[in-house]
Amino acid sequence: MNFKIQEPPLNIGDQISLKSFEMIQAEAVEYEGFDRFDKNEKALVERLIHTTTCFKEIIDNIYFSDNAMVKLKELLEKKAKLIVDTNMIRSGLSKFYLDKYENEVICYVNEPEVFEMAKQNKTTRSYAAVELAIEKFKDEPMVLACGNAPTFIYAAINALIKKNVNLDNVILLLFPVGFVNVVESKEYGKEFMNHFGVEGIIVEGRYGASTMVVASLHAAYRLIKDYDTEFGKYNGK
Repeated sequence: MNFKIQEPPLNIGDQISLKSFEMIQAEAVEYEGFDRFDKNEKALVERLIHTTTCFKEIIDNIYFSDNAMVKLKELLEKKAKLIVDTNMIRSGLSKFYLDKYENEVICYVNEPEVFEMAKQNKTTRSYAAVELAIEKFKDEPMVLACGNAPTFIYAAINALIKKNVNLDNVILLLFPVGFVNVVESKEYGKEFMNHFGVEGIIVEGRYGASTMVVASLHAAYRLIKDYDTEFGKYNGK
């Protein structure tokens, strides 16, 4: 039996990315509900579909507050701290964008102080980590982004209220995935956002992932400015 060695039809990253988004845009319009998104929201939705290959799950479950995309871009340009629940998010984010917009990624889950706080307060490390981060950066713009631990959401909301943080300087990206407290935490986040007028984006239900947080931030960065490289448009990787 002969085996024929083959090369990929497309072999340049920018070409692959462009083709992928052409396919996504052509297919997404076939799904009910896609037309409800504005231009900026569609850019983020398409990026999430690109990351997951899931059309219906994203389109049916993503929730944007009225000015979420405007606020997200605004805070990134104001050098917002990116307070996240996992180091996986830090690893996935583009160093180019982080350096360009001077956004420091804050993840304290492995700090000795957080281990002690969690033990004393009988909470998860994710809960303690976001409490500590909000205490330290309460006077600065913040993007609070959760892709894994629903306890992060409870801690973030409760700390924002207790510390009397200016909520105009905050946006929530709530994408935890799983079973325990996941749906309930997102509902709590949505209730908080609606009650206090806080901007945010939620993937409702059990669905979510840290990679979706990364994709959402890259989509927002690209909406601020689409950078050229020797290989074409920079795609955030």
